Amino acid sequence: MKQSKVFIPTLREVPAEAEAISHQLLLKAGLIKQNAAGVYSYLPVATRVIHKISDIIRQEMERIDAVEVVMPVLQQSELWKESGRWDAYGMELMRLRDRNQREFALGPTHEEVVTSLVRDELRSYKQLPLTLFQIQTKFRDEKRPRFGLLRGREFIMKDAYSFHTDEDSLMETYQNMYNAYSTIFKRVGLNVRPVVADSGAIGGNHTHEFHALSAIGEDTIVYSDNSDYAANIEKAEVPYYETANTDEPLQPIEKVATPNVKTAQELADFLGQPLDHIVKTMVFKVDGEFILLLVRGHHEVNDVKIKDYFKTDDVTMATDDEIRNLLGASPGSLGPVTDRDVKVYADQFVQSLRNLAIGANEDGYHFINANVERDFQIDGYGDFRFILEGEPLADGSGPAKFAEGIEVGQVFVLGEKYSEAMKATVLNQQGREQNLTMGCYGIGVSRTLSAIIEQHHDENGIIWPKSVTPFDVHLITVNPKKDEQRECADQLYDTLLSKYDVLYDDRNERAGVKFNDADLIGIPVRVVVGKNAAEGIVEVKRRDTGDSEDVHVEDLVAHLEKLYEQI
Repeated sequence: MKQSKVFIPTLREVPAEAEAISHQLLLKAGLIKQNAAGVYSYLPVATRVIHKISDIIRQEMERIDAVEVVMPVLQQSELWKESGRWDAYGMELMRLRDRNQREFALGPTHEEVVTSLVRDELRSYKQLPLTLFQIQTKFRDEKRPRFGLLRGREFIMKDAYSFHTDEDSLMETYQNMYNAYSTIFKRVGLNVRPVVADSGAIGGNHTHEFHALSAIGEDTIVYSDNSDYAANIEKAEVPYYETANTDEPLQPIEKVATPNVKTAQELADFLGQPLDHIVKTMVFKVDGEFILLLVRGHHEVNDVKIKDYFKTDDVTMATDDEIRNLLGASPGSLGPVTDRDVKVYADQFVQSLRNLAIGANEDGYHFINANVERDFQIDGYGDFRFILEGEPLADGSGPAKFAEGIEVGQVFVLGEKYSEAMKATVLNQQGREQNLTMGCYGIGVSRTLSAIIEQHHDENGIIWPKSVTPFDVHLITVNPKKDEQRECADQLYDTLLSKYDVLYDDRNERAGVKFNDADLIGIPVRVVVGKNAAEGIVEVKRRDTGDSEDVHVEDLVAHLEKLYEQI
């Protein structure tokens, strides 16, 4: 493809709004163009990479007998109401009406549509298992789109859905999909870590995320240097270990004035105590009922673990007005010593403390030397907090390590969440109707594009892995006005096209502009036709290492074959 005919609007300056390296390079290298916040056009180079990624996905999906379909982006509200997600999904669901005032959504995902499709067509267990997948544009009305393609409102996704009559069949497909994802990310050149994760708005009770390690990642991964343990920080279990002197003698409880003290750190400073001896009291609504939740001052409550403990998704923090109506005080002065009818739960690491400093449920006052059982009761202990870096891991392999990651894929066990709600059944071997059991599997294709750039670049631009490179060879004429260079390059272009995808820079631009653009675009191998063209000598340069050597045109194809084996 001749570069003079390709739309690659490279930029010299980094756009001010671009924070992530991938966002900067996608814009500078002319791969994308913003249309609105979180909405982008994919220009020719990006489109070619998207096709390469998609081809790899299709190959690996077909290896595990997944079948490609295309389902509608425009989804009827009735389906979402059947599943119960029309209201539950929240503001990210883009809703609209047609001319007849019928409600629709622009699909952020396709559980409802695919369940509806299958329930209308499948009748017998003999038609199962079945796995359907698609690669398609999705929509989510992100409150704060950022980082270019990493968090957008319109994005490209591969989603797959499997249907089964029993758990064993589902878990076999889940493992096959897990293995296929590991292969896909390896093939596209990503350093990815699978982690135990939370299923979020999709639902289900078993899930793994695949994270590409990156400094710009929005998720924190907890992992071990000594085992294959890895989990999203939301799901990283904190095993209990002794951290305080439980033999400390009990002291009389005392109410003390603490003017203008509203945080755990301020209370620790006021009392001259370590922060980990302070206990914070948080108020949550769980299934519509208020609870108090206690954690130590240096710990942070994890609402995902609250949901897991109470086995519900209906968990929200109480508002300031609700808290005042319940306890008579504002946040910062709350505690479990109360005559109100409210249950009290505590993180497991509170149980080792004695003589606690806690709020007195009166603004500007706290209790010191409060103790469990004597002064208040705990209705249940649990793992309610985020793990800290350096704490022991649940598998006993050593201290927790932290890394940032970009979520590029996720696999879910959905079970009967959608089939039960939407009455998707088949006849089993006994001739009785039973609910389908389902799995759901997603890859962010456009996110994968960005993640590859995050992991494969230098100060000059992108360095594409050869498996997803938009072109194999970047052929450049230093000065196309010189007949010997232009003629040599034209002949090489025709020769190389028989074996490689070639981007031929035939533009009447300065050599410096061409080389800068070549670095930005990042094609693995560059062939430069310059001053030695008359002697049939060209320069061959690797983008990743910068190594270059002069090669005679008669040896070029053989040289490129050998070079590509090494990349």
